[in-house]
Amino acid sequence: MSDSLTVGKLLVNAQQMLEGARIANALQEARWLLAYALEMKHHELASRTEQSVTAEQLARVLSLVRRRESREPLQYILGSQEFCGLDFSVTPAVLIPRPETELLIQETLREGGFAGGAVLVDVGTGSGCVAVTLATILGGMRIFALDCSHDALCVAKGNAERHGVSDKIVWLEGDLLSPLRECSVAGAVDAIVSNPPYIDEAEWESLQPEVRDYEPRQALLAGPQGTEFHERLIHDSKQFLVPGGLLVMELGQGQAPLVRRVAEAAGGYTGLQTVKDEAGIERVLIARRACEGPSHG
Repeated sequence: MSDSLTVGKLLVNAQQMLEGARIANALQEARWLLAYALEMKHHELASRTEQSVTAEQLARVLSLVRRRESREPLQYILGSQEFCGLDFSVTPAVLIPRPETELLIQETLREGGFAGGAVLVDVGTGSGCVAVTLATILGGMRIFALDCSHDALCVAKGNAERHGVSDKIVWLEGDLLSPLRECSVAGAVDAIVSNPPYIDEAEWESLQPEVRDYEPRQALLAGPQGTEFHERLIHDSKQFLVPGGLLVMELGQGQAPLVRRVAEAAGGYTGLQTVKDEAGIERVLIARRACEGPSHG
């Protein structure tokens, strides 16, 4: 079969397999998988449609296409995902970076006005996409990146090395902000940024199989409400933020009113605002640590 099989025919076959598995962008994904398996640039496929495929190449392509057919995310198969113009390595140990999370970066930079020596904390760093991106943009900062998963931190460290910012980031393993308690930064943090888990339990079964069956459950599932991690961050961040310091959190659809109420009830914050993503969903909540004396909320 492989003697007469060309790149063009293989592309058609791969597309049909993905369409059969109800993959929405079957042709585009087939191109990505072929380019990766055949070690070609994406644009080279078009000029090589008549090139013959070896048995080894055929086996490699079919292996990747079958993985995608079973709804394994394309990013895990290819091992990477672009975020804020940077390429990040991803494995099943980490959440795949999403375009909407770029809003966290934009809003942190827009609201921050950071001076040299500022301290930033990324809670639930996962692939490191937020911490590493901020480290590539901001000079003279101290960045702490926290995650409860040792495997996720290994991926994040690799991404920091890849982008030349390893020396700017301190990696800490533990539950939410708890690792910071050993770091003598109480009242000294200029911004706490987080894309916490925010899927509620009732929503879990209805998620796409790519998400539900392959991405790390602990990075997605928050609990019965979906806002459990936001509530903890609102309460726990107060002891670490400087007066005027920022808490910037990504939200799930429809969560903004509840999370805002929690922040108002907790006290110690001012300037609460939400920012909508391109789909019009209130995606990011921003709160500033109030400048009055410490709150005991």
